[in-house]
Amino acid sequence: MENLDILVSAEFLLTLEDENILTDTAVGIKGDTIVSVGKTQKLLDQFFPKNHFHYEHGLIMPGLINAHTHIPMTLFRGLADDLPLMTWLNKYIFPLEKKLKPEWVYWGALLGCAELIMSGTTCFCDMYLFADEVAKAADRAGLRAVVGEVLYDFPSPNYGPIENGFIYTETLIQKWSNHPLISIAVEPHAVYTCSPELLKQAKKISEKYNVPYVIHLAETKTEVEKTKEKFYCTPPQHLANLGILDETVIADHCVWLTDLDIELIEKHQVKVVHNPESNLKLASGIAPIPTLLSQDITVSLGTDGPASNNDLDMFLEMDTAAKMHKLKQENPTLMPAWQVLAMATKQGAKTLGMGEKIGTITPGKKADLIVLDFNQPHLIPVYNPVSHLVYTASGKDVLTTIVNGKVLMENRKIQNLDLEEIYGQIKAITREFG
Repeated sequence: MENLDILVSAEFLLTLEDENILTDTAVGIKGDTIVSVGKTQKLLDQFFPKNHFHYEHGLIMPGLINAHTHIPMTLFRGLADDLPLMTWLNKYIFPLEKKLKPEWVYWGALLGCAELIMSGTTCFCDMYLFADEVAKAADRAGLRAVVGEVLYDFPSPNYGPIENGFIYTETLIQKWSNHPLISIAVEPHAVYTCSPELLKQAKKISEKYNVPYVIHLAETKTEVEKTKEKFYCTPPQHLANLGILDETVIADHCVWLTDLDIELIEKHQVKVVHNPESNLKLASGIAPIPTLLSQDITVSLGTDGPASNNDLDMFLEMDTAAKMHKLKQENPTLMPAWQVLAMATKQGAKTLGMGEKIGTITPGKKADLIVLDFNQPHLIPVYNPVSHLVYTASGKDVLTTIVNGKVLMENRKIQNLDLEEIYGQIKAITREFG
């Protein structure tokens, strides 16, 4: 019999390769890779697993992918709520960020990583200051991550003038280039905080290293109006005029899009990340996601930062995404559960350029998966497990999280992080900057 490092079996399994719901099925893992998917007894007859995790009433699925967030902003969670975006940014967040220290960002990111692990997210795309500290935190936590330093025209608390920001970004790319879990993106903040020269130089770096180009785009009506006043076009049109739009661009939010904007996004194969809860909380608007999906544009899901959400729970994000568009267009058939689940898994992988590695439970792909406990009052009876995942479940229902073949949490017990140490550090930091 061939050895396996891990066999995970459960009542239900969703591979996300298709819409089939498998029962009494297991996943075989060797090293960091999925090697087999099949009926539990068949795999037990075929393989000898060193560790067998069986969940009689569990559901196995691909790990969730948070395609846009700012996880060190756990430091600011609940600090400046109930404000419009520009007021929130300019009067509260930017002034606070001027006080940031690298070690603060590290601990804030580590707290965010713990929250992600415990709510079933196995991969995230982050934009923040002191990005090397975010990468270090993700590395320590064992999560898969795409990380980038936020770039903008005004001096950064980290790198100072933008010229140093470009150097910092290239240094990050080179430092983490061969890491199995961490990769780097080029991340200009937005068209209203970045000059055309900055945006173009950032694109040159993205092209030089063949890494993603991540930017907030058309998030608010004010952003669109200011862009029109200054450049006589919308934010997506501005990027198109600069020659920036292509398949490596990840556009976060995309709330206020014209028909021409959507045409440009489709033409250039730009990936869009929908952040419904943040957009609702900041009253930024409701993105035209059903229209984008009808044009075969790749759309994934993100929580945005935990200071504008205020959590990193992708199950809650799915629930909101599914429901808000039904109400907006008065059509309950829009955004069905399977489609939204795909946005949080395999579409997220495609957005981040990782579709060949993660996003589905497929032999040959990396072993990033989670198990949920369906033996609970709010998840019984089970007519359709996918419906429960999108409309009923939360991150608290996740029992086990595995990334790259490593068990990060088992039966709600996080394996590789000292939560009390993290909590103590966060409390000390918030006392200092508060």
